Amino acid sequence: MSVQLGMPQPREEAASALPGVPARRPADAPAGLVDRYGRRATDMRLSLTDKCNLRCTYCMPAEGLEWLAKQAVMSAEEIVRIVKVGVEQLGVRELRLTGGEPLVRHDLVQIIAALRANHPDLPISMTTNGVGLAKKAAALKEAGLTRINVSLDSLHEETFTKLTRRPFLGQVLAGVDAAWAAGLGPVKLNAVLMRGINDAESPQLLDWALGRGYELRFIEQMPLDADHGWTRRNMITAAEIRDLLSREFVLSPDPRARDGAPAERFEVRRRAAGSADSAGPVSPGPVLGTVGIIASVTEPFCSDCRRTRITAEGKIMSCLFSREEFDLLGLLRAGATDRELAQRWQDAMWIKPKAHGMDHVGLDAPDFVQPDRSMSAIGG
Repeated sequence: MSVQLGMPQPREEAASALPGVPARRPADAPAGLVDRYGRRATDMRLSLTDKCNLRCTYCMPAEGLEWLAKQAVMSAEEIVRIVKVGVEQLGVRELRLTGGEPLVRHDLVQIIAALRANHPDLPISMTTNGVGLAKKAAALKEAGLTRINVSLDSLHEETFTKLTRRPFLGQVLAGVDAAWAAGLGPVKLNAVLMRGINDAESPQLLDWALGRGYELRFIEQMPLDADHGWTRRNMITAAEIRDLLSREFVLSPDPRARDGAPAERFEVRRRAAGSADSAGPVSPGPVLGTVGIIASVTEPFCSDCRRTRITAEGKIMSCLFSREEFDLLGLLRAGATDRELAQRWQDAMWIKPKAHGMDHVGLDAPDFVQPDRSMSAIGG
């Protein structure tokens, strides 16, 4: 079930005459990262790098992308300061480190340790492809990382290699187990289903995750691929995902409140023997765990979005699909105070679009324009 987009009419902001600078929000606007629709961003997604050591077909081309110059990317000190502004002045309550692939940064452990020293109680999670995680999981936990999300689209070497264009499945599985052993739980797994490639494997992947105590989340493929090959017709929808899983499992809504989370959660029970379709009886067995489905395309949850994003080069993105970005790092490097950084951030979030980078919902709307950046360059 999607969260409806019944939001109030937006309040108008004062116009800005400066290119690359957001319009100033009204002086009487509420504190924090609030937008014109009354949504408050408390979940910060910060990209550490645009680089990645995989070439996933739904994200980037086989030859890769042109990476940012080293000096364009936020330094460890700049990351720590921007997070400090977000937490201490703007009400950020959760931090997710993303990429590209965060593990390719040589100073990752030091960054996390510095963030933890500044914010002892802040939940700090990280999204990774898991390549190299086995060697660093314990150090990440010791530095102060709270938990981890690992991308895992298949348990089969051939399928994994086809999707990622790299033969690293063994490394990823070892990284998932190492994260669990290090105490970076709950370990969450993210899977994107591609029609005719790995969609039929979804029940097996869920069975494997449940058996190990991992939380699996299926994500609808979004139009954030560098090749711009996404089509609404070819993507596997949330309804199709539920149907695929229901052939072996019974899904029932998780009674816990969603509370702004992007994933709609379901309790999972084994389907009774002999019941091969979703109309069959529910097994009397216990709940095996939960599964989440992130339906950004077909069942959007934009009305309860609580996320603010900072790209690897310090640009503010109020929406994953926004075509507008506002420079925070340049302002920092020019000597701005924390209050000035906070003001720029608030102004950028004030004009957050209603949904999907527009002021109406609809990734299949005729006026939707796919962002120039791919997911790896934005930071999920």
